[in-house]
Amino acid sequence: MSIIQDLEQMRDEAVGAIDTATDLSALDAVRVAYLGKKGSLTSILRGLGALSAEERPAVGKVSNEVRQSLEAALGARHAVLDAAAMQAKVSADAVDVSLPGRRRLPGREHLIEQIRREVIDVFIGIGYRIAEGPQVELDYYNFEALNQPADHPARGLADTFYVRDLSGDEAAVTGESDVLLRTHTSPVQVRVMESEKPPIYVLAPGKVYRRDVADPSHLPQFTQIEGLVVDEGITFADLKGTLDHLCKEIFGHDRRTRFRPHFFPFTEPSAEVDVSCGICAGEGCRFCGGTGWLEILGCGMVDPNVFGYVGIDPERYSGFAFGMGVERIAALKYDLPDLRMLVEGDMRFLRQF
Repeated sequence: MSIIQDLEQMRDEAVGAIDTATDLSALDAVRVAYLGKKGSLTSILRGLGALSAEERPAVGKVSNEVRQSLEAALGARHAVLDAAAMQAKVSADAVDVSLPGRRRLPGREHLIEQIRREVIDVFIGIGYRIAEGPQVELDYYNFEALNQPADHPARGLADTFYVRDLSGDEAAVTGESDVLLRTHTSPVQVRVMESEKPPIYVLAPGKVYRRDVADPSHLPQFTQIEGLVVDEGITFADLKGTLDHLCKEIFGHDRRTRFRPHFFPFTEPSAEVDVSCGICAGEGCRFCGGTGWLEILGCGMVDPNVFGYVGIDPERYSGFAFGMGVERIAALKYDLPDLRMLVEGDMRFLRQF
């Protein structure tokens, strides 16, 4: 058999292999087998130099025709297989629009935010307005102007987060700083009294920070709401009536309140407020420690010394202040045994509210 016959037979075999290739990888294998560096046609072409001068032109012509035929067949088959592969991909990725969609649960406010808004709504309804202040506060507003002595335990590093002073002044060198993360929202009250004249009826909600280890009853960051009233003729009876109204609006109109004497540096007289236990109706149970009462907040009449820092005449004006933790209110309202449940992000728990 002559070389030309070999080439024609190879062409027929290759075209048959190309036509029967079922995918692009099989087609590429045929291309390599015939037109690759070690392919059948390539081997024949490399042997053209050994032919006689008379044979070489005819064999070379046929070889080129065979190559062109194979390349054309490969191109045509590649187009067919490529279109089939694209169609298969489209079919595999197709979306059945008749299937029901995935149910997405509606969003809602976090329980802490719900309670915060409830408290705010109660006080907005009786004429208070909202006041805000910085979370990174000065020692003066957080402690000194609130009548807290320099040796008060709350001012120590064990209870308060102090901000590192990078200003380079003498206080920074000695390691002392008068900048801190506020431990309560009472500094807002001082700032309001500095900039405004009575009558003052404000509510100050916001995040506060204390060096507490998270446990069932403490969090290092929590939400506090403080209220301040300064006006002529304000008495402790006004304070009691205001907080009794708050407790009934938040916990229910069947709940009772009581005031126990206490001490706070910025109020005098001071008291802690309890609400009757909602589980035992004040009879005494494990939740309330058998007392029938649950502590909810601290309050008192504004100490005249605080008025001295802000230039308000204590002979003419009097006032009261109170402060509550929103997380504690939420725990008492919904009988939660652990404050950490509010901040752990467990959606199974949070979706209950």
